[in-house]
Amino acid sequence: MSDELLLALCLSLPVGVAALVATLHRRHDLREAVTLAGSIALFGCVLGLLPAVLAGARPSLVVIEMLPGLALALRAEPLGVLFALVASGLWIVNSLYSIGYMRANEESHQTRFYACFALALAATMGVALASNLLTLFLCYELLTLVTWPLVTHHGDAEARAGGRVYLGLLLGTSMALLLPAIIATWAFAGTLEFTPGGILGGAGLSGTMLSGLLALYMFGIGKAALMPVHRWLPAAMVAPTPVSALLHAVAVVKAGVFTVVKVIVYVFGLDAFDGMRAVDWLPAVAGFTILAASVVALRADNLKRRLAYSTVSQLSYVVLSASLLAPLSVAAAALHIAAHAVAKITLFFAAGAIYTASGKTLVSELDGIGRRMPWTMAAFAVGALSLVGIPPAAGFLSKWLMFQGAAGAGHGFTLAVLAVSTLLSAAYLLPIVHAAFLRQPATASPAHGEAPWPMVAAMMITAAATLALPFAVLPLALARSVAGVSP
Repeated sequence: MSDELLLALCLSLPVGVAALVATLHRRHDLREAVTLAGSIALFGCVLGLLPAVLAGARPSLVVIEMLPGLALALRAEPLGVLFALVASGLWIVNSLYSIGYMRANEESHQTRFYACFALALAATMGVALASNLLTLFLCYELLTLVTWPLVTHHGDAEARAGGRVYLGLLLGTSMALLLPAIIATWAFAGTLEFTPGGILGGAGLSGTMLSGLLALYMFGIGKAALMPVHRWLPAAMVAPTPVSALLHAVAVVKAGVFTVVKVIVYVFGLDAFDGMRAVDWLPAVAGFTILAASVVALRADNLKRRLAYSTVSQLSYVVLSASLLAPLSVAAAALHIAAHAVAKITLFFAAGAIYTASGKTLVSELDGIGRRMPWTMAAFAVGALSLVGIPPAAGFLSKWLMFQGAAGAGHGFTLAVLAVSTLLSAAYLLPIVHAAFLRQPATASPAHGEAPWPMVAAMMITAAATLALPFAVLPLALARSVAGVSP
C-alpha cells in the first residue's frame, strides 16, 4: 500500500466509521464492533507510515489546491506521526472503555457519541498530518465543532453552559487571534507550508513583530490552555468520562500543544529569536500557568476537576520546554505529549470507573476504596506516579529531558518551575493513592467491586503503556528527530 493511500485513509477511514455507525443505531453490538475495528485499522495505517518517515522521507498528498501555492494537503513528518500514533492508539482503548462505561451508566444517544468520537479522530488526524497552516487551521476548527456535541452530551442546563464556554473560548481565540496570525504569516513569508528551520526564517521581522506574532499564535491556540484562556477545559468536565479522556489525552488538548510545538519548530524556527528577548515572556506565562493550575488542583475536591487543572498544568510543561528553543527541550516537549497522554487517560479511566462502580466523585470520599477496587486504584497510582515524574513511569523520561534541556540552556527559571511543580503534583495526586489503600472508609458504604471488565481492561492497557513508554525506542526516536537531536 502506497504512503499516499495511507495518508488518505488516515482521514477517510474514521469518517467512514462515523457514517457506518450512524446507520447502526439499532444494532448496538455491531455499532461497537465497527468502532473497535475502525480504531485498530486507523492505528495500522499510521504504523504503515513509519518506515518511510524513519528513513527520512516525508510522504505527502495534495487533497485540493484552492489557490496557487495554497492547498489542503497532508504530509507525514516525525512530530505529526508521533501525535497520530498516540491519538490512534488511544482511540482503541478509549473505544473499549466506552463500551463498558456507556452501557453500565445507561447513557442516552450512544450512536451520536460513537459517530462524533470517530469524526473527532478524523479531525485529529488532519491536525497531526497537516502539511501547512491552512490545513491545520481547518482541521483544528473542525475538531472543536465535532467535539461540542460530546461535551453537551447529557443535554441538561449544566452541560449546555459548559458547552457554551467550550465553544465560545475555543472558537473565539482561534478566530480572533490564530487566524490573523496565519494571515500575517502568509503576508510576511508568502507561504503557509511547514518548513524545517521555520517559514519566517528569511522574513526579516523585528523582535517586536516576532513577539507580537508569537503572542497571537500562543493565545490563539486556545486548546493549549495557557492562562487566561484555559477555562473551557474545566468547564468541559460536564461530559461523560470517555469524553473527558478524549479531551485530555487523545485529541483536543494534545492538538493544542502539538500545534504549539509545530508553530515554534516549523513556523518560527529554533533560530528565529537569536539575540532577541522577544520570546522571554513565553516561559514566564507557561511557568505561571503550571504553578497556578497546580495550586487550584491541590484545593479541588471534585476528582475530575482536580484532574482537569492537572491537565492545564501539564500542558504548559510542553509550552515551557518548547519555548526554550533548545533542540533537547523541544524533543522533551514532543515526548511529553505522548507521556502525558497515556498517564492522563489512565487517571480519567480510573475516575470513570470509580463513579460507575461506587457513584463517588469527590476526593474526600475515596478513603479505603482501593480495597474494593484494587485494579482501578493500582492503575490510578501508575498514572499519578507518571505525572509526578517518578521512574519508571513515562513522565520521568520526558521530565528528565526537560531538566537536561533547561540546564543546558542555562534557564534557571525553568529549572525552578519544574522542581516546584513536581512537588505540587505529588501533593495533589499521591494523597489520593495513600487514602485509597491505607485509610479506613470514613462511613459505611454499600458493597461494590470493580467497574465492568472493558473499563478495567482499558485501564490495565494504558497503565502498562505508561510503564513501558520509557523503554520504547520509537517514541523517543521520533521526538528527538523533531528538533534534529541525534539518538
